[in-house]
Amino acid sequence: MSDGKKMTSSRRHHLKSLMLQIAASWIVQEKKDNEEAKAAYMAENCPTPDLSGDQAALMELCKKIYQAIDKIDEARYDIEAKVHKADVEIEDLKLKVVDLAGVKKPALKKVRMSADAMLQALLGGKHKVNMDLRANLKQVKKEVKEEPTEAVGDWRKNIEDKADRKKMFETS
Repeated sequence: MSDGKKMTSSRRHHLKSLMLQIAASWIVQEKKDNEEAKAAYMAENCPTPDLSGDQAALMELCKKIYQAIDKIDEARYDIEAKVHKADVEIEDLKLKVVDLAGVKKPALKKVRMSADAMLQALLGGKHKVNMDLRANLKQVKKEVKEEPTEAVGDWRKNIEDKADRKKMFETS
């Protein structure tokens, strides 16, 4: 597409449907190919057994088939064990890569939320939490100290009293 021109939605939809049709036809063809390959493999490796014979021959054939099934089961079990071991090792390596790379912490966003809303988000909606701490406090009344009015008195009188004391020390 050129810089200024955009594809119309109908054109885009038409191309998308064509791609889906082609993909669907490829899937159908792949299924046919898999079935043909399976049939060819079965014809090559598993010929139809000759069931014409006496009972002893059929028993011998069953024993051979049973032994072949045992070998195949052992091989399948060994392969499954190897795959499981490889999966565990892959998981361990993934964890090591994450540990080496370190987890990048996202930048925190500033959120305006009251303490009540924060606790409710953490504890869930079932718990009723009230963070109004002032409501839980006791009311304390301040005691007003009343200073005796006699002590304040006239400041001139206090000065005169102190002057009298001073004279008392000087005379002795």
